[in-house]
Amino acid sequence: MKSAIKLRDRLERQDLTLGILLTDHISVQIIELAIGGGLDYVIVDMEHLRHAEPQVADVCAFGRIANFPVLVRPSASTINDARSAMDLGPCGLLLPTVESAEHLNRIREAVYMPPRGSRRPGGPGNRWVTEYNYDSFKSTVEDHVIIIPQVETTSGLENAKEIANHELTTALGIGPFDLSAQLGVCGEGPQNPLMQKAMQHLCAAAESVGKPMWTIGPGDFLVEEGHKFVCFGEAMGLLQLSLRNNVDRMRKNAK
Repeated sequence: MKSAIKLRDRLERQDLTLGILLTDHISVQIIELAIGGGLDYVIVDMEHLRHAEPQVADVCAFGRIANFPVLVRPSASTINDARSAMDLGPCGLLLPTVESAEHLNRIREAVYMPPRGSRRPGGPGNRWVTEYNYDSFKSTVEDHVIIIPQVETTSGLENAKEIANHELTTALGIGPFDLSAQLGVCGEGPQNPLMQKAMQHLCAAAESVGKPMWTIGPGDFLVEEGHKFVCFGEAMGLLQLSLRNNVDRMRKNAK
């Protein structure tokens, strides 16, 4: 799929690749705004809000038509959740709370068709391909799909290198809020020394196997720290922040 290839090409060139999370609201119009705003990808978040599947499928379809990468974060990293998310037609998945390579082996069953997995494609995802056969699904979908496992626990942190090295992993990801809670520094942000140490460990694990690192958090800080694959916020939260900054500036300048 062209949108997945487009995202992979940016990652291979180590270009700054910026995206946002769509949690509170999703629509085709938001994808248009993301494209017009210069973003490189978006992630539809179904972990924290169960969006209607036909609506998610429409957003994914628009991304494919526009050659704009739309990924989905399923509600959990189970075989059934991953398979259902793939059926909606995204160019890849952000997988919450992955703790080992064995966990990714199970996810592989949901992503790949036999003989590599056990996926039975269906739903809107079938529109990815022109022919309903293995060779077509492999060359159109499986060869380019983006998979980002999120490390959100101390077990995942310990197994970071094996997670990064897994054949399914495109980029190693972090779940900073949940991981900070596990480390006893809940919500203190990426500047906290324990979170800095965890991030350095994850980056080293990804780099050791030639994979990029996906981060989420305050964009300016992450970019200044040298991160290249960044998700810098949730769409409605960013809208609220922009409104607040504009209102505060106008009130300050009012005569």
